[in-house]
Amino acid sequence: MFKEVLRRSAVGAVFGVTLSQLIAIVISLCIADGNFYAVVPSLTERMNSEVSAAIVQTVCSFLYGAVFGGMSMVWELDNWSILKQTIVHFSVVSVITMPIAYVTEWMPHSVIGAISYFAIFGVSYAFIWLSQYIAMKKRIDEMNKKVVEMA
Repeated sequence: MFKEVLRRSAVGAVFGVTLSQLIAIVISLCIADGNFYAVVPSLTERMNSEVSAAIVQTVCSFLYGAVFGGMSMVWELDNWSILKQTIVHFSVVSVITMPIAYVTEWMPHSVIGAISYFAIFGVSYAFIWLSQYIAMKKRIDEMNKKVVEMA
């Protein structure tokens, strides 16, 4: 199981960095002034260098993806209830998400900014969780239907 956690963490890390770069490209296209914005300007100012800011964001995106990838193993713990799996997964990814969002300046450095970011994260998490739950329930229902037909 440990090897699988490491494998998923590695895949997640690559996905995290890739997603971070894609978001930077989309943001740059939306700004549409011909410049590429690898990181938010406030992070560049705080790091005193765009290269330093990009390194910090890349490392944070790597960690972010690695945690999400590794934590996907929680969903395979059949002896845990879905409630326990969800609470543990949400808690761990929340604990890593907030400091990374703060360090990379993906959220304003204020109480309102933190609350807003966490609310957006929570709603996004709930939406993704619910869509995955519905899809999995549908697949299970279809498998159960086939089992009944075969019997």
